[in-house]
Amino acid sequence: MKKSSPLSRLNSLVPHDRWASLIGMIYLALITNLLLVVACLPVVALLVTTDPAYSWPLLALAAPLAAPGVTAAFRAFREHGAGGLGPVRAFAAGLRDTWRRALVVGAAVAGVVVILLVDVRMLSNTPAAVVTVPLLGVLALLAIAVGLVALVAIAEVPTARLRDVLRAAAYLSLRRWYLTALSLAVLAVQAAVFAAAPALGLGLTASAALYFAWTNSRYTLRPVLDLDEDPAAAGAESAGAGRLPAGARS
Repeated sequence: MKKSSPLSRLNSLVPHDRWASLIGMIYLALITNLLLVVACLPVVALLVTTDPAYSWPLLALAAPLAAPGVTAAFRAFREHGAGGLGPVRAFAAGLRDTWRRALVVGAAVAGVVVILLVDVRMLSNTPAAVVTVPLLGVLALLAIAVGLVALVAIAEVPTARLRDVLRAAAYLSLRRWYLTALSLAVLAVQAAVFAAAPALGLGLTASAALYFAWTNSRYTLRPVLDLDEDPAAAGAESAGAGRLPAGARS
């Protein structure tokens, strides 16, 4: 009897569509990482070539420019999951459809975080620091969380009103705080990876961290999106958040 090769036995154990899905995910991750570096080049260049402790004003100015690239990555994830456009075309479509709103969200979040961190620095040596510094730190994290969820909402519904997006993001990121905390924790790990090994952080783990944050934030937004969920739970939460218009989807 003719013996089958190890590759043949492996193919018999793993279906062809499973291989195709795995290769598609790897391709999505690598292409998204590359496109993210290009789209976020000003921020990446500053982080790699300068000390953030001294260049933070420039980083604060450049940070909003990364928001459209992040939103475009979320659009690529969405299209991949729906079997739509390929990563490159989806990323380009995401930039075209969302860059204005994403830039506004990025600028707003960067401005709020800078103000809060400056206040932390000013109040850190005062008697009230034991109360004010942790509070301001939590508010800064909350601003980042709301910005993250808002960018995912913009990627899902590019023509939704920005006021509705921010209201839903603020309400639901607090309502489902556990998902928000997980997303922030993963992004913090990604930041640590980038600080220790920039090539690894940019070339391999960036898209994985953003994909995790996207899935969490998309689930957070389920009450205001056209996604299947328990009707009673969705109705209770969407009453406080407001529903993003389904007809605005592209």
